[in-house]
Amino acid sequence: MTTNHHEMATQGRPGNQAAAWQRFAIFGTLAAASLLAGCATTNGASRDPQDPFESFNRSMYSFNDGLDRAVLKPVATAYRDVTPRVARDGVTNFFSNLGDVWSFVNNLLQGEVEGAYNSVVRFSVNTVFGIGGLFDVASEAGIARHRQDFGQTLGRWGVPTGPYLVLPLLGPSTVRDTAALPVDVLGNPIAAVNDVPVRNSLYVLRLVDTRARLLNASDTIDSVAVDRYSLTRDVYLGIRRGRSGEDGRVEDYDDDAGKLPPEDGAK
Repeated sequence: MTTNHHEMATQGRPGNQAAAWQRFAIFGTLAAASLLAGCATTNGASRDPQDPFESFNRSMYSFNDGLDRAVLKPVATAYRDVTPRVARDGVTNFFSNLGDVWSFVNNLLQGEVEGAYNSVVRFSVNTVFGIGGLFDVASEAGIARHRQDFGQTLGRWGVPTGPYLVLPLLGPSTVRDTAALPVDVLGNPIAAVNDVPVRNSLYVLRLVDTRARLLNASDTIDSVAVDRYSLTRDVYLGIRRGRSGEDGRVEDYDDDAGKLPPEDGAK
């Protein structure tokens, strides 16, 4: 699916402010991560050596959770209730198809020829025969998805994950993944959309769709987890480090890493 590009000059002040705020948020997050990394010599009160910033992380987790309960969860619930399942699946497939473009680049950078090949074939098949990616024809044809991001590429190059870090609004991360964040943002095909309102609408739609697919999962974790923070941290770090427990590339990385499975087992 192609996106019509408009001249930036037609966006006006609101669009420019939105773009500036996006850049500010990204680099502000990096600055915060750098500051925390410089304070790694925290006291010995941290119970987990992977989480030396636990006090900060728990505060940020509480902030994100409060924002989610007040805003994002109600919006996602309304989206799920009023949008037919077939339409929601189409939205999910569309964004997953765009993600295959960036996965192709990262698989290539990691020297994963099969993963890169599958990613470009998936994107081509789903874009042409899946009506711009609204239908996942490639999966039906047995073409495996190999999701990868730049954080995992850094891991493949020998960069360790570093300490666990909870980012404002963005949630679970690590120092390595936070450093890779600007590259992942720029590598997302949505970033190439010059129409700022359209681009921001796509980001919001993806966020709401992802949250909607996790509504049942979040309700489950609320009812069974004694410490939701620790559970989220341990699951996230386990997935990001891979099944072998080593730093590096995670096989079959999922966009929903660190979260429970989506509603009704949907992919």
